[in-house]
Order: sequence, then structure tokens, then C-alpha cells
Amino acid sequence: MSCIFCKIAAGEIPSARVFENAEFIAIRDIQPQAKVHLLVMPKAHVECLDSSGAAEVNSKLLNTAVEVARQEDLAADGFRVVVNTREWGGQTVAHLHLHILGGEQLRGRFA
Repeated sequence: MSCIFCKIAAGEIPSARVFENAEFIAIRDIQPQAKVHLLVMPKAHVECLDSSGAAEVNSKLLNTAVEVARQEDLAADGFRVVVNTREWGGQTVAHLHLHILGGEQLRGRFA
């Protein structure tokens, strides 16, 4: 059985995609924590930031996040990138993904 993000990447579950290339997708978060809240994830299943195979995708994932932030007109004013890792780090889906938060002043919000 594949995880929910694998199903989203495979197109089995509909999503509000804002970006897609051969390796990654970006979708709108269904429970946004900021005016703009996007999730960027690899299409291939990688459990978390420090799991086996993650090193091969981490830099590409971050570069993709910057590309998506620029595409969504967040880069000029600034944006936040958050990666939760494992249960104690707040990761709720065991599929590597990062959050892009922006579109409003975030200073003083979120740790």
C-alpha cells in the first residue's frame, strides 16, 4: 500500500497542483497555515529528510522549492521553508515533503 503523497503524485488522489516536473510536484496544502501554503515533494517515495535515499533528492527538492516560490511570486517579499522530520519533528505523513509559507508577513509567527 502506498502513502497518501505517493497516491497524489501518481494522480490517484486529486490535488491542487501548482508545479510538476519529472521528479517533483507542488500542491496547495489543504490546511493552510499562511496565506500561501504549498507542499513540495518528490514523486518517488522517500520517507524523510534523513532516510536512505534522501541525500540524492534533498538539494533538488530545495532548488525546486525556490523555483515554485518564484513561480508563485513569493520570492521578492520573502517566504519560509519548513521541513518536519519524523514524529517528534512534527512530520505527519511519512513521505519527504517541505512546506513553503508566504504571501504575508510571517515575522513573529511560527518558530
